[in-house]
Amino acid sequence: MLKELHLPNISTAMKRTEITELGEFGLIENLTSTFKNKNHSSVSAIGDDAAVLQFENKQILVSTDMLIEGIHFDLTFHPLKHLGYKAVVVNISDIYAMNGKPTQITVSIGISNRFSLEALQELYDGIALACQRYGIDLVGGDTCSSKQGLIIGITAIGVAEKDVVVYRSGAKEGDLICVSGDLGAAYLGLQILEREKRVFLETTQMQPDFEGFDYLLERQLKPEAAKSALELLESLLILPTAMIDISDGLSSELHHLSKKSGVGVVIYENKLPLHPQTKETAEMLNLDPTVCALNGGEDYELLFTVKQEDYDKLKDTQNIHIIGYCAHLSEGLRLITRNNNAFDIKAQGWKHY
Repeated sequence: MLKELHLPNISTAMKRTEITELGEFGLIENLTSTFKNKNHSSVSAIGDDAAVLQFENKQILVSTDMLIEGIHFDLTFHPLKHLGYKAVVVNISDIYAMNGKPTQITVSIGISNRFSLEALQELYDGIALACQRYGIDLVGGDTCSSKQGLIIGITAIGVAEKDVVVYRSGAKEGDLICVSGDLGAAYLGLQILEREKRVFLETTQMQPDFEGFDYLLERQLKPEAAKSALELLESLLILPTAMIDISDGLSSELHHLSKKSGVGVVIYENKLPLHPQTKETAEMLNLDPTVCALNGGEDYELLFTVKQEDYDKLKDTQNIHIIGYCAHLSEGLRLITRNNNAFDIKAQGWKHY
């Protein structure tokens, strides 16, 4: 859990080393010298013109994501160490969504002169923590100057056996629709952070009050990828028929899965997994917890489908929830409410443009 949360100020570090003192290669050496390879597939990493990777009889998975200050994160309340950790999780979540194992990442950053070496080391401490947690090697990247604030671009590389790679396109009519974990907490964590930022800017003497919101804040600032859900499915001998990670919101991901697989979707409001803190905070903020779960985004859980014969294996699991089923494409995408009313599901999650 997040033990301490405060509004960080990168300009007040006790020691500040200007990036111009180091140069590009000095900066790379400072930020990456403590990273050690853990995977046999990482033959040669940082130090040459390109990384050398060795894979045999495997499907190679590659995904990349970019995080931009002011669009994807706010450094007023996002500690750099947490941001580094989150940036890795955002990317490897896509590898897990293909039922693969992430093995390497490259990290590229655009930085302005606001950032000292010490500030960037905080960022890379978070990256290192995520690499350790998920068994990943940092094998390369790039640095450049930026006039638009901090930019983080990460490419994740993973592997999977050919016969276990899961695509968005494999769902069939009658398959069960499942999600891992719980939904909506990250969105509400962001609402709390933005509320406290507004209060802080209006009355700088008043410290932010995060009491009672630990779970929501952690889901926003330091999310985890759904590695344990895949491990559980593997132990139950279940191979999903289709899968996607929940980054832009459940409603948007359901539309992606429906389009790629050519199936309709029926889900039930009373089956959506909500953490108690999510329900309480949504009500406190006069928000509908169901809307938060459908449209909030940044959960980094897995949305997947399984065959009906897998129901008995899944029905009593703690971290996987059956929320509906795949219907004929002509039925569209529908949410069945607690009052047994049916509503069309609109893709109202995160919009990139």
